[in-house]
Amino acid sequence: MVFFDNPVIPGFSPDPSICRVGEDYYVATSSFEYVPGVPLWHSRDLVNWRLIGHALDRPSQLSLPDTAPSSCGVYAPTLRHHDGRFWMITTVVAGQGNILVTADDPAGPWSDPVPVGIPGIDPDLAWDDEGNCWCVFSHDGIRAVRIDPETGDVLGEPVGMWSGSGLQYPEGPHLYRIGDWWYLLLSEGGTERGHAMSVARARTLTGPYEAHPDNPVLSHRSTGHPVQNTGHGDLVHAHDGTWWMVLLGTRPRGDTPKFHGMGRETFLVPVRWEDGWPLPGPLELRAPAPDMEPHPWPAEPDRDDFDAPVLAPRWVAPRRHDPAAVRLDERPGHLVLHARADGLEKPGALFVGWRQAEPDCVARTRADVGEGGRGGLAVRL
Repeated sequence: MVFFDNPVIPGFSPDPSICRVGEDYYVATSSFEYVPGVPLWHSRDLVNWRLIGHALDRPSQLSLPDTAPSSCGVYAPTLRHHDGRFWMITTVVAGQGNILVTADDPAGPWSDPVPVGIPGIDPDLAWDDEGNCWCVFSHDGIRAVRIDPETGDVLGEPVGMWSGSGLQYPEGPHLYRIGDWWYLLLSEGGTERGHAMSVARARTLTGPYEAHPDNPVLSHRSTGHPVQNTGHGDLVHAHDGTWWMVLLGTRPRGDTPKFHGMGRETFLVPVRWEDGWPLPGPLELRAPAPDMEPHPWPAEPDRDDFDAPVLAPRWVAPRRHDPAAVRLDERPGHLVLHARADGLEKPGALFVGWRQAEPDCVARTRADVGEGGRGGLAVRL
C-alpha cells in the first residue's frame, strides 16, 4: 500500500477550497494580510501540490492599508469551476469586503474583482438546476441569496439555512448538490482548539435542513491528537469515484498550552458515505494514498539566487504590492528592498519572505545594507 504524509500543503495554508476539472485538482487558500493574495495550488493525485500563482496578484485586485491589522485581509476563498470558467469568491477584511474574480486558467490572469453586495464573511458559490448562482455566507448564522456572478448584484433577500449544532461561530459554509440532496458543510466552535465540522442536508436548496445525528462529523477537540484546530473543509469527488476532503489543522508543539509556529495548514482525509451522509476522516499524519497514479512535482529549491527574470511566486509581502520597494536588481543575484519605515513594527514596514513548511529549519541570507540603512533577516509570525 502507498502512503502519503499530511499536511499535503504544509506551512500557513488555511481555509482550503478545492475543485476538480477532469483529472486536475486545484486548491485556493487564505492569505490574510499578505500579497499576492489567495495562493493557487495544482495537483494530479490530491497528494502532491505545486504553487501555480495567485488569484489576487496586482494592486488593482487587492490593496490593503498600511494600518490593516495582522490576520485581516483575505479570508476563506471558495474556488469553483462552472460553465468553463474558474470562479473565486472571498472576503477582504479591512479592505474591499466580499469580491468575486474569474479566470479561464487558474494560473491566471484573473479578472479585476467584482464587489458582491452581501454582508458577513466566508462566501461560497453554488449553481442550482435552473442555472441560478447562489452565494452562501456567514452572517448571523449561515444564509444564502441569489446573485448575478457577472455583476455581483444581489437578487432577492437572503434566507436562513442552517447554522450548525449550536456551537459558536458557524462559518466556512460550502453547499453541494449530490444526487437528490443538497448538502451544507460548515465549521463551528471557533478556529481554535474547539474547531469542528458539521453537515446537514435538504431536498431543496433553501431547506429545511436536517442535521446529521452525530454532528460534529469531524473534530479533534479535547483529544491528544497531534493535529488540532481541525475544520473549514471542502469536499471533492475524485476522478476515480472516491471522495476526499481538504481541511485546515495545526501541529502544536510543546507543553500546555501548546503552540504552533507555522499557522494552519492544509490536510487531506478520505470521505466515506453512510446512509446518504458524507463522513470525513480519519485524519492521519501518515495515511493510505488515493488509488491514483502519483504525480510528484520536482522539488521546489530551498534557496533563491534571484537570477530569474521575475520574483518567484512563493515570495510574499505584507499589505501591498510595491514594485518600487521590492525589485530584482539588474545585477544578477540581488533583490533590492527600499523600506518605508524604520522598524518592522511600524506602519509601512517592508518585509518579504516565504512560508515556513517544516517545524525545524535553518534560514540564512546574504545582506548588503546601504549607508544609513537598516535591514536583515527576520521571522514573522
